[in-house]
Amino acid sequence: MSKTKNHLVYQFKITLYEIEPRIWRRIQVPAKYSFWDFHVAIQDAMGWLDYHLHAFRFRPKHKRKSIEIGIPGDDVYDDIEVIPGWEVPIIDHFTEPGQIIEYEYDFGDSWYHEILFEGILLKTKGDKYPKCLAGERACPPEDCGSVDGYYRVVKILQDPNHDEYKEHVEWLKGHAKNYHPYKPDEFNPDKVRFDNPKQRWKYAFSQD
Repeated sequence: MSKTKNHLVYQFKITLYEIEPRIWRRIQVPAKYSFWDFHVAIQDAMGWLDYHLHAFRFRPKHKRKSIEIGIPGDDVYDDIEVIPGWEVPIIDHFTEPGQIIEYEYDFGDSWYHEILFEGILLKTKGDKYPKCLAGERACPPEDCGSVDGYYRVVKILQDPNHDEYKEHVEWLKGHAKNYHPYKPDEFNPDKVRFDNPKQRWKYAFSQD
């Protein structure tokens, strides 16, 4: 399988729960990816900044207990063992198109995503992976206060006469990503840039 998977990509649709109209992305990642690598691709495609904790949660087929894949020691559920994402290949759990698992980002704001496994394809010669094929609508601003906070930000930005309009514009401008002008309806898959997951891991866990 090791040689074969070098020629394969896995396709997923990632949809953010609880927000309408839907915010979603369709991506393809190398079959050799680990769940950590997959996490980095999700972050980059969605537009998150990877500032907070994350977890994949699902119940494997023919198993009674759910498992959580993420960063050990940082889980919010003490009774669930957390498996290091960098130790688990995605091919170990994504075996049939149509599978759905949950991905949570930021245990404070609790952004829940549906991860739909759409299929396995051959790599296209000359293409680089991972890649974002499609999607709709901009990612919520980081640390905006979960779903309710997101709706509040969007509502305030629609009204320049709102008492908090200038305050929110300054917050968006001063954010690490500089979200201003924030346009919730816009998304361009061609502008997505994917980081090297190995470099992201070194940055996240370096002791220097």
